[in-house]
Amino acid sequence: MGRPPVEREGSGGHRDRGHIQNARGVPACRRRASHTPIHGWYRARSSGADSTGIWDSDATCTNESLLSAVDEILLLAEIRAFPMASHARRTMEGALVVATSCLVEEFRRVRVWDASQMEVRLGVRFAAVGKLFSVTSAAGGSGGVSMSLAFPTTTGSISTGSTIDEMYASGDGSQSTAADALTVVLDGEFFDELDLICPASLSVLHQIALRVIRAGFTKEFLQAFTNAPCDVMDRFLSMLRLECALETEQISFEDTEWWTTEDMIKRWISTTKLVAKLLAIMQRQLDAQRCGAFDMFKDDYFMAIAKRSIFVLLRFANGFTTTESQDKLVYVLEMYEALSDATPRLLLLFTAQRVGIVSRQVEVVLAKLARAVRVMVGGLVTRIRTADFPQCAARGVGVGVHPLTRYAMNCVELLSPHRAALDLILSNGVAAGADESVNSLGSLVAVLVESLERNLEEMSLAVLTDDDDAAVASWHLFLATNAIFVARRGVESSLLGDEWAARREGLVARHMASYVEACWAAVVACLETAGRKPAKVVAKFGAAFDEAYGSQVRVEVADPALRDALRKAALEMVVTGYRVYLQKHPELVRNVSYTEGEVEQLLSELFEGEAAERCNRP
Repeated sequence: MGRPPVEREGSGGHRDRGHIQNARGVPACRRRASHTPIHGWYRARSSGADSTGIWDSDATCTNESLLSAVDEILLLAEIRAFPMASHARRTMEGALVVATSCLVEEFRRVRVWDASQMEVRLGVRFAAVGKLFSVTSAAGGSGGVSMSLAFPTTTGSISTGSTIDEMYASGDGSQSTAADALTVVLDGEFFDELDLICPASLSVLHQIALRVIRAGFTKEFLQAFTNAPCDVMDRFLSMLRLECALETEQISFEDTEWWTTEDMIKRWISTTKLVAKLLAIMQRQLDAQRCGAFDMFKDDYFMAIAKRSIFVLLRFANGFTTTESQDKLVYVLEMYEALSDATPRLLLLFTAQRVGIVSRQVEVVLAKLARAVRVMVGGLVTRIRTADFPQCAARGVGVGVHPLTRYAMNCVELLSPHRAALDLILSNGVAAGADESVNSLGSLVAVLVESLERNLEEMSLAVLTDDDDAAVASWHLFLATNAIFVARRGVESSLLGDEWAARREGLVARHMASYVEACWAAVVACLETAGRKPAKVVAKFGAAFDEAYGSQVRVEVADPALRDALRKAALEMVVTGYRVYLQKHPELVRNVSYTEGEVEQLLSELFEGEAAERCNRP
């Protein structure tokens, strides 16, 4: 509030004694008695030295002389003890500014909020680190619960003062304890049972407010609320574990790895839920108190705490609004949902005059998160369309589920629980890299599946040769395997409807029929050779069967339903035709390479992979 004026010296180096005592007869010794402690406090504060305040953190008055000096300055100002424009009046006004600064400092020093009961109830210990708090188990080992509420990262043993990261990773049952702790904290009754306000601080708040009102410095007092400490809220915000000052610094998490992003956003979501719950309880408890002169400031004081806490959360969320990596899509979407869900409860904390600025900031961050989600959705569509996936080049084609298929359907599965939020976001803007038809999660999934199928066909056709029946069979088997995988996961997501599911089943059936035709039709065709001796016909059949079986014996089909359906189709074609031919030529029964039962047995064991082939090896 600036350096206070000092008494000037008159001509000849002597003080102007006409100002030592004014017309109202205020003696100079009285003024000195009030000014000296005030200016002593000011000099100590200006030099950075420790200055003894009026009250300690427990609201006990420890400096009666300084408080008396403040009261004396206030009294001199109230009774207008000095003439206007006099040196004594200017000196007194300077002392009044310093006295008010002292009162504001005292307000910042008073511990209004108390988190000690939370430590006792939850068995945690908050240790101050810089401006933030680190939280560890108070009991050591797995006996306490860490309020940092982290998530699994690494494995290791539990030591004294363990964090919840270690508790989760140890697998010793602490994970359920941590989850229970979060449930307890989010339960409104938990906070209702705690006295979050220090009772002794209320009288101090009254005394400070009363003197500030007398001094006429209420505006300056209101400004002090902006950075007033709140022990309870600061400790919960420490769960974010940021080493930067969120109040002033712009932060960005664009380059963080996905697993770090997951942990950070989960912490943020937990913190947001806790802050919303805690602010409501704090407001209720503060409103229930009678704070004397401070009552006229209670709303402004609380809303300053609420605004600062919410802005910390918003600045943290804003750090993810420049993220473009598709691997972080679900996490940013969860952040959007959590903020959307918490916003109505948070805005209820503010009066109509003050809710506007908070509401606008929330809307800005939500809009930026939505834009980031659309960018990531566009990137996801582009990745599937272009097969821009590291495993694609190394994997090849084969006949199993392709990594690109798993990736695409994993994305669908992860996005499905967030349908409402995605529908809202995509309906309000087109995702970059996607056409205008992508205006909902359902349409996004349809585009992803269509792009996936086109890519799979192109990748498999690149290794297909027209005169190789085994390659054609593998091509159809590959497409059938991936098609049924897409169908299963698509149906589970409940996004595309029964008509889409029916079309998928038809596509799978067509690929199955084409596979059987390409692989086994030529084997059965050997039995249709007219004019040849039956012995040579069955010999040719046996050779063709050996060749076809040899190309398929190591093939593995993971889907049980597809595996059974393929076996049934092959059996119907091969065994049925072979049985009819042997019935026409019963004399061949003892002179064939394979009996009907042996062919049926071999076909029934297909699609189990190399393990089954080794078991059947003599």
